[in-house]
Amino acid sequence: MLDRVGSCRIEGEIASGGMAVLYRAVQETLGRPVAVKALKTAVQQDEAFAERFEREARTLAQLQHENLIHVYEFYREQVALFIVMELVDGIDLYDLLEKVPRLPPTVAACIALQVARALTYLHTMGVLHRDLKPANVLLSKSGIVKLGDFGIADDPRYAGDLTATGATLGTPSYMSPEQILGERLDWRSDQFSLGIVLYQMLGGRKPFAEDALHSLPEKIRTQSPPPLHKLCPEAPPALIRIVDRCLRKKRAERYRTPEQLLVALEGFVSDHVGESGQACIVRFLVERGLLPPSELGPLPQQQAAGRHVRFSVPERLRTPLAHLALLLVMLSGVALLRTLPLWTPPSPLAPLGAPDAKVAQLLLVVDPWAEVLVDGQLIETTPFARPLRLRSGRRYVELRGPFFRPVRQALDLQPGESRVLHVQMPLLPKGS
Repeated sequence: MLDRVGSCRIEGEIASGGMAVLYRAVQETLGRPVAVKALKTAVQQDEAFAERFEREARTLAQLQHENLIHVYEFYREQVALFIVMELVDGIDLYDLLEKVPRLPPTVAACIALQVARALTYLHTMGVLHRDLKPANVLLSKSGIVKLGDFGIADDPRYAGDLTATGATLGTPSYMSPEQILGERLDWRSDQFSLGIVLYQMLGGRKPFAEDALHSLPEKIRTQSPPPLHKLCPEAPPALIRIVDRCLRKKRAERYRTPEQLLVALEGFVSDHVGESGQACIVRFLVERGLLPPSELGPLPQQQAAGRHVRFSVPERLRTPLAHLALLLVMLSGVALLRTLPLWTPPSPLAPLGAPDAKVAQLLLVVDPWAEVLVDGQLIETTPFARPLRLRSGRRYVELRGPFFRPVRQALDLQPGESRVLHVQMPLLPKGS
């Protein structure tokens, strides 16, 4: 095993694939854990594999989004190639589905939503992933979903297409019909792959499987998958409709833009998940024993409703009559508390159903991305599929991210106003 790569001290192997090995390491110059991806010796002499490996590093280095793996460094030592990247402490979706073949619809939708956010950002950057599958979807301990492995991504910033020698790159089970036929691809091919992943999360199997009569490519191109509602009867019809549309054979019948798919998934999660998507994922992993309960962290709403207060009762009061009296006092106190209003900070978001003429709409266009806080409350992560509907008046907007200096701005929003705010996030200096 390797001992060092550049400033990184190798600690152990994480996984091994067909062309690369992934190691856990420590970047000693910054004292942070990282992952080091090393091209295998057997393929180092192959120029095509080496080019794919280097392009993956260059592509990811230009992309900054919460739902994408971040690349820190690229090393070439003689013929050996290494990518130093973000270490995602958690589990990939492939391993999760090995342990839990069918996920609850709410959990599956929360995972798909974060992948859709990554695809929306990639679309704005002109990048196609082309190899979206469970092994390339990572779930962190904090519930953030990361899309990785851009070895065959189509990035317009680099000349030439790695599929020029044929259309066999990718994983057949997750390919779109047009990818199998070797046609020119667009983001709707990645959408089809996400549809397959979402179907598998819900149904416990891939939608297309080879048999004695039909090959896998033939099934993907010509046959409909088994009805999802039979494999997952508990899946709400709205979610099944999203999967069905993603898996349309003709790409013109799928969602036309990434924002349309994002709106559909956001609407489903908003209607069916009673907490943040990250919390939903973490809670599920804890319940299945894949994370310790401590990873749930503080849950303010649940704790406020169910906080327990311990009383120290003097020895002289520990009699049945005293117990009864104490119980009556406690019940009276609870009854009184239930009549008192609980104060919570007002939400900056406009009430549901409020007419457009009485609210302000704010569309945030942030390069590359940011978490959005309004009046100190975390609202969402860009890119947005639609404008925020906010209460009119003075609103304090803050944009932040782990790699950027925070941007803060006070906005005076008028009723019925629609405003677009363009922001270029300033990167933190290296070493910060």
